[in-house]
This record gives sequence, C-alpha cells and structure tokens, in this order.
Amino acid sequence: MAMTSRVLIVDDDPVIRELLQAYLGEEGYDVLCAGAAEQAEACLAEAEQAGQPIDLVMLDIRLPGKDGLTLTRELRVRSEVGIILITGRNDDIDRIVGLECGADDYVIKPLNPRELVSRAKNLIRRVRHARQPAAAPVHGGSRQNHKRFSHWTLDPDRRRLIGADGSETPLTHGEFQLLGVFLRNTGHTLSRDQLMDQIRNREWLPNDRSIDVLVGRLRRKLRDDPAEPELIITIHGAGYLFTATPADA
Repeated sequence: MAMTSRVLIVDDDPVIRELLQAYLGEEGYDVLCAGAAEQAEACLAEAEQAGQPIDLVMLDIRLPGKDGLTLTRELRVRSEVGIILITGRNDDIDRIVGLECGADDYVIKPLNPRELVSRAKNLIRRVRHARQPAAAPVHGGSRQNHKRFSHWTLDPDRRRLIGADGSETPLTHGEFQLLGVFLRNTGHTLSRDQLMDQIRNREWLPNDRSIDVLVGRLRRKLRDDPAEPELIITIHGAGYLFTATPADA
C-alpha cells in the first residue's frame, strides 16, 4: 500500500497554518505544521529518522528568526524535498531570490487553496518519483531513456545528471524541464518567452526574470562557466542557445 504523502507547513501565522492543514488534510495528506524554521528543521529530522520523510514543505518567506529563504537554501543543499515558497509580495525579487535558493515553486498571498493543492499534488508526484531507486538494468533496459550530451548523461526517470566520473547531481523540477527544452531544441536560439511557454506547472508573469535564475542554476550544475559558457550561451537581445548535441545513451 502506498505511503500517505506528507506535507510540512511552515508559517508563523496560525490562521494560515490551520487553513492549509484543513485543505490538505481533506485531500488525504498527512500534514505537519511549524511556526518557525527551527521547528521545521526538527520536524524534518524526526520524520527522516522515523523512515517517513516529508515530501513537500510549504514555506513562508518572512519567518521570525531564520527566514524562509535561508531555510530553503539550507534544505536544498542536503535534501530533494519539494519546496513551495509562500510570499505576501507580488514582486520579482522574492520570486527570483526564492528560485535562486532552490525552491521549486512559489505562490502569492492571498492563497487560492484549490490552486495550491493542485501544485502540491504535481510537486509531490515528482518528488516521490525522483526518490525511487533506479531499477537494476535488464539487457540495458533501465538505460534506454538516458540522454548523453557533452560529458553528461541525463537520467530522466530519476531526474539526475550523471557525470563522466559517475557522480550524480539531482535536478529540481524547473531545472529538469529547462534542460529538456534545451535538449529538444539544441542549436536553436530560444527567447525567454519561448522557454517559459514550454515549462509547465509554473505561473509566469510579464517580464518575469525567473527564467534567467533557472538558467543560472542549470549552468552551475552543468559546471558551465557563466563568464565563458560553452553549453548554454546567452544571445543578447534574443535569448539562449544550447550547443550540445544529444544522443541516446
């Protein structure tokens, strides 16, 4: 029987916590709540030790003490847990910095519970899929979906980059989708609007610069020097060009 998905809500406003707990609880999720980053870290550690890891953290950016952006950055270093940031400000700064820190998605207050539940479902599905161990190869079958480019191999089933030395680098959902768009359009310059059109399950705004943050994050994971990139080249005034030619692994 499938384990119940677990969600941790981190917000210093008890009304928000109770609202989200009620909506997500009705959807069958096991919901935990914390009012501060330190409490959230304790919940995550206890869940991990109990063998019932948290699948998704819904995190308010403006927490007392350690803020949500700092916690996001720390979590992303050591965990692949899904992270949805909650912000009360409708400006680019929070969104861009949040994505830069490693968040998967963001929502703006006042919250639309139906939309939030939909985003949670999509992200939890991806997190759980990424956590699944790779199946043992059967005549190379488990590698049939792998894509090679440059000195990297992309494992789409586990959403990971595999280096030439065998090292593995996990990708967030946004990074994975962006790389997929580039691999399907290698050799073609894509504008920001074209990239945003092909990345699903994210709310983009006019003149949204979040795509540049995703490109920056993907470059770092590909070890592509932003000063002199070789894989993802900025075409000023036009967009981005992916230069590597993919091949089946």
